Amino acid sequence: MAPSSPRPAWSRPSAARRAAAWVGRDGWRHLVMLVVLVFALFPILFVVSAALNPLGTLSSSSLVPRSVGADNLVELLTRTRFGAWYANSLLIALANSAATVFLSAMAAYVFSRFRFAGRRLGLYGLLMVQMFPQFLAIVAIYLMFSVVGEHWPQVGFNTRTGLLLVYLGGALSVNTWLMKGFFDTVPRELDESAQVDGASHAQVFFRILLPLVTPVLAVVGLLVFISTVNEFLIASVFLRDPGAKTVAVGLYGMVADQRDANFGMFSAGTLLLAIPVLAVFWYLQRYIVSGLTTGAVKG
Repeated sequence: MAPSSPRPAWSRPSAARRAAAWVGRDGWRHLVMLVVLVFALFPILFVVSAALNPLGTLSSSSLVPRSVGADNLVELLTRTRFGAWYANSLLIALANSAATVFLSAMAAYVFSRFRFAGRRLGLYGLLMVQMFPQFLAIVAIYLMFSVVGEHWPQVGFNTRTGLLLVYLGGALSVNTWLMKGFFDTVPRELDESAQVDGASHAQVFFRILLPLVTPVLAVVGLLVFISTVNEFLIASVFLRDPGAKTVAVGLYGMVADQRDANFGMFSAGTLLLAIPVLAVFWYLQRYIVSGLTTGAVKG
């Protein structure tokens, strides 16, 4: 067999043609990804720069700081009650995440495994609740807790317990639906075989089903934790005492009247608040994809 002759130079694609073909095939994807990356990193870099800016004002902040210092962090920890705000945010977020995961899992187990009168109506009711934002009921919640606080001050305004009850009322519906879709993917034969061996419903729930639905538990816990840490509107209504505020409410009070002067401390506080969120996200990231996709397959 005779060796093939090399292609003539005039028939080879030029470098410009190869570059144009690459741009049309793959280059635009890289360009879009680069634009999205710049769009996402710009506010983060600006906040980091503002937190390291010793002047601590918004007008003197820039993407690249002229000088670097920890003055804003020191002033935030010494001039404000940031430690108490930080502790309140973490305590409320952890308690809300744990309670929401536990209560939503039990409700999802009931809706997924049992057939009873009012089951479909209850599911549609949970679906209807999701259609309305929680802050639409803020006036009714305010009036209700004004009366409740007079009789039981432990669950009234300026209390973590009262705020936690409000958060639980708004988070159970959507998380119950998410968990129910995951519970539906677990074969019922596992429940039946365990009950044949003498297991009760509680034993089936805690010992068999919960280990199998760990991904969705982690996803719900992560989403609730992040939303609770970042929540501002309801917390600003319930928490008025300086020592009872969360980080979101406390930082807003710093920049509400003096936005330019306290912007450096505000930026430092947001960076400190991001640490537990990133830590929880990093710890639970292996469950996120499987938990969300599996729970969305079947409703």
